Amino acid sequence: MSPPPPTPFLFPQVQSTVLPDPSLFFSSNLLSNPLPTNAFYQNFVIGNGDQPEYVHPYVVKSTNSSLSVSFPSFLLNASLIYYILVPDLTISASNNTNPDSQKSHIVSSYDDLSVTVDFPSSNLRFFLVRGSPYITFSVSDETQVSISTGNSILSIFSSNSRKKHTVKLKNNQTWLIYASSSVSFAHSSTKLVSDAFSGTIRIAIKPDSNSKHEKILDRFSNRYPVSGEAAFKKPFSLEYRWQKKGNGDLLMLAHPLHLRLISKDDRDVTILKDFKYKSIDGDLVGVVGDSWVLKTTPGPVTWHSINGIKEESHAEIISALRKDVGALNSTSMATTSSYFYGKLIARAARFALIAEEVSFPEVIPTVKKFLKDNIEPWLNGTFQGNGFLYEHKWGGIVTKMGAVDTAADFGFGIYNDHHFHLGYFIYSMAVLAKLDPAWGRKYRPQAYSLVEDYLNFGKQPNQTYPRVRNFDFYQLHSWAAGLTVFPSGRNQESTSEAINAYYAAALMGIAYRDTHLTAFASMVATLEILSAQTWWHVREGDKLYGEEFTKDNRVVGVLWSTKRDTALWFAPPEWRECRLGIQVLPLLPITEVVFPDVDYVKDLVNWTYPALKRDGVAEGWKGFLYAMEGIYDNDGALKNIRSLASHDDGNSLSNLLWWIHSRNKEGEKRKRCWFDH
Repeated sequence: MSPPPPTPFLFPQVQSTVLPDPSLFFSSNLLSNPLPTNAFYQNFVIGNGDQPEYVHPYVVKSTNSSLSVSFPSFLLNASLIYYILVPDLTISASNNTNPDSQKSHIVSSYDDLSVTVDFPSSNLRFFLVRGSPYITFSVSDETQVSISTGNSILSIFSSNSRKKHTVKLKNNQTWLIYASSSVSFAHSSTKLVSDAFSGTIRIAIKPDSNSKHEKILDRFSNRYPVSGEAAFKKPFSLEYRWQKKGNGDLLMLAHPLHLRLISKDDRDVTILKDFKYKSIDGDLVGVVGDSWVLKTTPGPVTWHSINGIKEESHAEIISALRKDVGALNSTSMATTSSYFYGKLIARAARFALIAEEVSFPEVIPTVKKFLKDNIEPWLNGTFQGNGFLYEHKWGGIVTKMGAVDTAADFGFGIYNDHHFHLGYFIYSMAVLAKLDPAWGRKYRPQAYSLVEDYLNFGKQPNQTYPRVRNFDFYQLHSWAAGLTVFPSGRNQESTSEAINAYYAAALMGIAYRDTHLTAFASMVATLEILSAQTWWHVREGDKLYGEEFTKDNRVVGVLWSTKRDTALWFAPPEWRECRLGIQVLPLLPITEVVFPDVDYVKDLVNWTYPALKRDGVAEGWKGFLYAMEGIYDNDGALKNIRSLASHDDGNSLSNLLWWIHSRNKEGEKRKRCWFDH
């Protein structure tokens, strides 16, 4: 049984000078709660609120009291895959009372799977529920609805009831308009204007010329979702529940990972395998059902290596530990960056766990002292130059430097990369709580505050942190960029650091015997791993991405809502060792679970090796390449690791030797994922 939650703890409060004003786009009733900072609709509530976001299968954009809808095509080459964002339809009200308003829309509600956007001057309310093949909106006060297009309207056909209208455009698109009651449209070559109407309108693009697909859209047009929750009731089980209106069954769209996870035991769900919409994430397939249950297989969350280390390998690891731990006393923490500082303390925490595994307890007291001396100042506010603070405007932890400088700590003060930075701190604190339970009890409130900043899984109202800051319950992976406007939407670079954040939280739960935290964090870590394998790992012959992109790449650099980029934030595409490394670090027991497919790993390593011929390749990045090589060539990787002159600031010779000597030399099973086994 889990212990009761600790007394809520807040770090010292600060008024940030760099954060945007949430009151510009959120309704007033939402402002008393912590607000999302990495949501799929974040572009709607920052900047001018006029940049596009992806709601599957449509890209939508709010401008001047109207909502533009695009069913985008995408272009690809060897370096990029990206959506061409040209509005297909723009929905507004003909009697709009304030067309030039800077505050053209208001977010009136949001949840795990949806956002509701109001246009007060237009009497329109849009229920943007992710995965809906329809754009659904309500119309009040007998309003004339205007639907314009940049393409010529070739024809419009209305049913006898005038509840369905079929619009064909010159670009070969066919759009279906469904109304809750009879409505007529006058039209020109580029615009439809309704008569006065109150009720609900749903608009869907016909995915192809197949008449069966139009009949499917007809059949399910009366039942629509207005919101959606991802409920965690059982370990390794996530249930999608939608609040619905109208009659009949609910039709939604599932991306490829959803289709792997939808429970085979769920008899209330029907998958329409041939009903598909093209997407940058892969085909979105129709699913009929009022709720879905997504089930995963528990991934191993362990302190130590999964298969253990043979005793004959202990001596080399112990020799490296002596040197690495001995250097802790003389090594200054010469950084005030929350990211690099976190990596350094997590690096030290690894020494203690490795020492446990190779039966070398002599160094553990030194590691404990180092961790206490360097973690406590961040928890009690005595660290010079930086520290954790709490700000109320959005509701979360910022750093002292980040509260006054958007560029400091890689944008941590504007909610960039919170799971990355805090994941390293949580990992270190979980290890220290394991080693010293008394210390763990003393700092448990601070530990939970850091975890909850990015992994609070309670419901609103919660007056401290928003619900699961970084993780996207529809996409099933995290987003890293916070309150920054990006035309390509949200993005994430390092899946492995996201995995570390949830793995660390699961270990924290183990250290505190909090089974609920361990179960939830383990599930999120598992979903992050599956997403990495689905969308970041590029396998030869895979059909998800186009042939030209797949042929030249084995891993994505930065994954955006509407783009796949081979470049990194800090390196060009040709620095392949960086692309590999940023999807591997930090090297941990769970890394083995991320890369179980030996054939893929070998291909990835061979793809990366030519990059080492370039002048100036950093030794630290080589270390992660050699670690991957060790999955299938233990001896060759060991030779390369022994030749390294230095290591990544979050890595060490001890950790690399631990990794190599903990590989299963008898041969690991060639499977794409433990989940499929």
